[in-house]
Amino acid sequence: MSVSEYAAKFEELCRFAPHYNTLEAEEDKCVKFENGLRPDIKQLIGFNEIRDFPTLVNKSRICDKDGKAKANYY
Repeated sequence: MSVSEYAAKFEELCRFAPHYNTLEAEEDKCVKFENGLRPDIKQLIGFNEIRDFPTLVNKSRICDKDGKAKANYY
């Protein structure tokens, strides 16, 4: 599953968990999202400790796209 697909599914399922839809829970939402990422992307993203959800999703998509480009190149 690509990061874009994962992010869309994550957002869809967050509707059923009201806790993650509050500003106070932004950090928890980011941690939960990170834990569901593929290990290669999680390794690259995790050390940044991004706690703004839209930024985290965007950076994850970039890592995913770069990984695919790298695989196609080699």
